[in-house]
Amino acid sequence: MSGVIIFGGSGGIGRSIARDLVKRDIPVCLAARNEESLAAAASEVGAAGYVVADATDLKQIEDAFTAANAMLGGIKGVAHCVGSIVLKPAHLTTEAEFMSVINLNLTSAFLVTRTAARNMNNGGSVVLFSSAAARIGLANHEAIAAAKGGIIGLTLSAAATYAARGLRFNCVAPGLVATALSEKITSNPTAAAFSTALHPLGRLGEPNDIGAIAGLLLSDDATWITGQVFGVDGGLASLKSKA
Repeated sequence: MSGVIIFGGSGGIGRSIARDLVKRDIPVCLAARNEESLAAAASEVGAAGYVVADATDLKQIEDAFTAANAMLGGIKGVAHCVGSIVLKPAHLTTEAEFMSVINLNLTSAFLVTRTAARNMNNGGSVVLFSSAAARIGLANHEAIAAAKGGIIGLTLSAAATYAARGLRFNCVAPGLVATALSEKITSNPTAAAFSTALHPLGRLGEPNDIGAIAGLLLSDDATWITGQVFGVDGGLASLKSKA
């Protein structure tokens, strides 16, 4: 039996993916930086276990793969749910803030991709996370849109490179999802109302909206899907609501 390692597994979306996979009888290992949060998340979702790892550190990612491989009896899937939200126009974003956004979002995704490609020699599935902000122009999203746009390019190129090995790469691009990461926005009534109005379906996303599609992509029900970007965003990036 083999399973899935989820980087960012203690977050709202990571937990939702784990719950979906456990329902599919796919064993899960969670990975993140904070052991206390990881332990709570693993217990909550019924994960096989967890490993403490910083997804911006290549050695820690490689060690996490080794530990998860032993724990799960092999790795058939990887989800990279590590990220941040930075809402500032470019002229107010410092160099340090920009580099932090790139490192946490794009660099970590590349390092996880690299490690997956070096370890998953029998095929499998890798799911990366972009954002609707990378697919449509949204004001004050320059840094995060740049990082998340890079993840789309990374997904497509890796999908082409490793298709012959049966290693699939797909990307999920959510709109605003109600998680702890977005709490500064969702807890502000004015900001929440504005953000909700941007989504044609008239509501913000919930973690389960994202977990369902990611769980599918990581399962054996999606073995002929690769190189795709799935907008799970309430129509934000592709529709314009009626006035």
